[in-house]
Amino acid sequence: MKLAIPDKVSNSYFPAIAAIELGCFADEGLDVSLELIFPPNKSYEAMRDGAIDIVAASAHPALAAYPNFEGVKLVCAQAQGMYWFLVLKRQIGAKRGDVAAVKGCRIGAAPWVELGLKRLLKAAGLDEARDDIRIGPVPKSPVKGPNFGLSAVQALADGVVDGFWANGMAAEVAVREGLGDVVLDIRRGDGPEGCFGYTFASVALPDRLIAADHEMPAKVTRAIRRAQLALIEDPERATAIGRRLFPPAEAELIAGLIRRDFPYYDTAIRPQTVASLLAFSRDMGLIDRDLAYHQVVAA
Repeated sequence: MKLAIPDKVSNSYFPAIAAIELGCFADEGLDVSLELIFPPNKSYEAMRDGAIDIVAASAHPALAAYPNFEGVKLVCAQAQGMYWFLVLKRQIGAKRGDVAAVKGCRIGAAPWVELGLKRLLKAAGLDEARDDIRIGPVPKSPVKGPNFGLSAVQALADGVVDGFWANGMAAEVAVREGLGDVVLDIRRGDGPEGCFGYTFASVALPDRLIAADHEMPAKVTRAIRRAQLALIEDPERATAIGRRLFPPAEAELIAGLIRRDFPYYDTAIRPQTVASLLAFSRDMGLIDRDLAYHQVVAA
């Protein structure tokens, strides 16, 4: 089986990576290998087309390949809450929580990931056109490899963007290198009310795979939970994995980053989580009807 993630050198999807590397999927009798497919909608499209069996990414891009979640189910969370950071270049001097500091800025954000920022800005009373906020992708960096977060850091260093909306690894590297400041950390209370629930890092399976094995959602969920608990028990397991899969500098950062995420390590997908996800999806024009919990999440 192939599991796709949209960004590898990151804490965002590390529970899924760890579930492979620590043998948690193997413990469930599943032979799972890792694939990097960017951006997240392409991961889901690959699953729809049969090239991928499992997607571990943000939940809402499933709608790019599966309108109204038809043909796919979310089976568990890798962690709770929208997990991206808004970082602006240090020269701006933005204060933590001052979302209005993005006025007049070029912000790097991955396709579909940028929707969380766009909805957040609207909730904060900002208008992209009126306030001259330009949100778009960043060029792939030959120095940083095929990972969006690290490419976003390089784009900030090169002056291609004034800031980015990306994962915790990107934010940490930008701050450590003196390139930028964290303006919004959504999981930890920054941003307009309700933005925590816009989306979350999920694990999804196609209906065809669930139909072939009704125990598959439970097996995948147990593997992810076992990986979460193993990392909580010994965060240095993350360092060992990072040294196998990440560039050297980022490998030494990953244990610290996932420690910060431990309070959000919970595989449950609760009704209020789905309600928030669906409200966000409706606001962004991603769904065209009301959906019930069981139409989104596997039993």
